[in-house]
Amino acid sequence: MVDIPTSLKIAICAVVFLYGSVIGSFVNVCILRLPRKESVVKVRSHCENCGYQLKWYDLVPIFSYMFLGGKCRKCKTRISPQHLVLEVLNGGLYVLVFCVCGIGVEALLFCLAGSALLVLSFIDWKTYEIPVGCNIFIGFLGIIRAALDYRNLLLYIIGLVSVSVFLYILYVCTKGRAIGGGDIKLMAACGLLLGWKLIILAFLIGCIVGAVVHLIRMRVSGEGHVLAMGPYLSIGVMAAALWGERFLSWYLGVLGF
Repeated sequence: MVDIPTSLKIAICAVVFLYGSVIGSFVNVCILRLPRKESVVKVRSHCENCGYQLKWYDLVPIFSYMFLGGKCRKCKTRISPQHLVLEVLNGGLYVLVFCVCGIGVEALLFCLAGSALLVLSFIDWKTYEIPVGCNIFIGFLGIIRAALDYRNLLLYIIGLVSVSVFLYILYVCTKGRAIGGGDIKLMAACGLLLGWKLIILAFLIGCIVGAVVHLIRMRVSGEGHVLAMGPYLSIGVMAAALWGERFLSWYLGVLGF
């Protein structure tokens, strides 16, 4: 958003945030229902305690939660703050993407991918499983980006296999003890979205962040050696998507290329 008046920038960011918070509400629905194999479309939003079906005015992102004091309108049971956190988090993520990438199709694809990564990260953190639907959705976004940038199609095709094939070999050699099948599919889908250069960078970032954070968790809370890689790989993917090209240009410049 270069050369745009500050007031217009603020207005655009506000609209983007509100749009992101609406999608964030759906992200929370996916996180709650996908592990239980429930439909995220056919079943209306309802209170998990009393079954009260939420009206449209109960579904206004952020404001409904604050107005109701974080409680169900009918039974007054406290609603998990996860609802509010995800709406704010997804809205903030969308603003960040548009501030870095500007307004365009690429930014929209990265926003939607970011929401899918939030869904799979929360689910993987709790269940150690990545829903296949999330990977399919990200892969579909990758197909769209590759089609729009068809002149560089080979970049995305190589991205599809550059990390995922390595992880598959690791999966076979360790009989699934070192990496999960969902992580392999995730790197394939994200590789199609980012291309081979950025997906390799994303994988490295994810591994470094995962190693550091999990070592701290093991030290502080006595966490076991098994870790969910989905959240850390997701961090790497979003970091590479937003700043990867700049980092690679800087790094190659340092090396004199």
